[in-house]
Amino acid sequence: MSAATVAASRSTPSPKPSDATVTDSALVKRAVQAAALGNAMEWFDFGVYSYIAVTLGKVFFPSGDSTAQLLSTFGAFAAAFLVRPLGGMVFGPLGDRVGRQKVLAVTMIMMAIGTFSIGLIPSYASIGVGAPVLLLVARLVQGFSTGGEYAGASTFIAEYAPDKKRGFLGSWLEFGTLAGYIGGAGLVTLMTALLSSEDLVSWGWRIPFLIAGPMGVIGLYLRLRLEETPAFAAEVDKAEAERPRVPLREMIAGQWKALLLCIGLVLVFNVTDYMLLSYMPSYLTSELKYDETHGLLVVLAVMALMMIVQPFLGALSDRVGRRPVIAAGCAGFLFLSVPAILLIRQGSLLAVGLGMGALGLLLVCFTAAMPSALPALFPTRVRYGSLSIGFNVSVSLFGGTTPLVVTALIGATGNMMMPAYYMMAAAVIGGAAVWFMTESAGRPLPGSAPSLERGAKR
Repeated sequence: MSAATVAASRSTPSPKPSDATVTDSALVKRAVQAAALGNAMEWFDFGVYSYIAVTLGKVFFPSGDSTAQLLSTFGAFAAAFLVRPLGGMVFGPLGDRVGRQKVLAVTMIMMAIGTFSIGLIPSYASIGVGAPVLLLVARLVQGFSTGGEYAGASTFIAEYAPDKKRGFLGSWLEFGTLAGYIGGAGLVTLMTALLSSEDLVSWGWRIPFLIAGPMGVIGLYLRLRLEETPAFAAEVDKAEAERPRVPLREMIAGQWKALLLCIGLVLVFNVTDYMLLSYMPSYLTSELKYDETHGLLVVLAVMALMMIVQPFLGALSDRVGRRPVIAAGCAGFLFLSVPAILLIRQGSLLAVGLGMGALGLLLVCFTAAMPSALPALFPTRVRYGSLSIGFNVSVSLFGGTTPLVVTALIGATGNMMMPAYYMMAAAVIGGAAVWFMTESAGRPLPGSAPSLERGAKR
């Protein structure tokens, strides 16, 4: 049995007080840190890729048309999401069989290798078409590894956290996301300010990707020091033998209602997330001709604001529930997306800041509550696998393709309000999912015993 529990026994549909898992706060803190760091590294790459997209277009996709370059760069960005469901189908079931900790160590290694490799790829001017091909291969490695990352990290934290603090502790996963994104985007912003355009295209763009190597080593060290989650350890104890293989059919057909809810929730979460954090920097510079450095600084400031609010909304979701917090975000995007984009289109620093700030605060409703709400949709036996499949299918079809689709829609229609309409449509789907989901705040995870903080009363 894991050292993270002082008392733990078999999970039953109606657990007795003696069946409760009592968590060790020190181990819970380490688990949150290790999971969040992996997410930070993943989004460090996303931040770098999104903020340096224009430069990457010049390095890997030479063309006289800046829009074509940007589309090609975002196309390579989106391609990685095509293999995410495959990664989820491999790593998710594996995590339900051999354990969450082992799989998360593997995904950390693969993410670090994929990101580090991008920094070593020669330019198009050096090797021709081989350059974008190698970029695509590296992105596919990243996409495959991230197929098991978010579901595993959120599952890991959810299964370690006490029931009454799952929202607060889960919110630190997305705190890591924002920290990684700010780190990556901030580094690109600094380089953009200090380096000439020629130096940035020649060699400067490589630096952020090469940093992923040391980050991966640190993250791997932290994850290897962790023990398996109490919930998974209890599942292994129940089996009393080698852990049985869970059929993929059971993870999909047996959980189809929860999977549909997961896809709907992840859709609104990731469409708005990628719209704000991945697409808007390029929207400001390429579509609105906004000053590049100032545009990047505005988005960084918005993310810093989100980081400050993040843990408080996570704690609020423990008090009032996940459903009200997520529903507030859906309603906000439905009614405020158009005013926010109109403000951004005015172009002044104040207007852009207000519009982006409003969208950022609405997005926190999702980033704070989703890491605890999504794992609670599935029982322990299939949690990692089912969540990986549902999450990655939704991200691949809707979230990761957001920059590419919106750029293409603007190019085809000439309508600069497309980002607002896209977010509104996502909000309607997310609102429907919230309507049908069951409240999970303060309750044990399905298939697991109650989880209590040491010294807390039931």
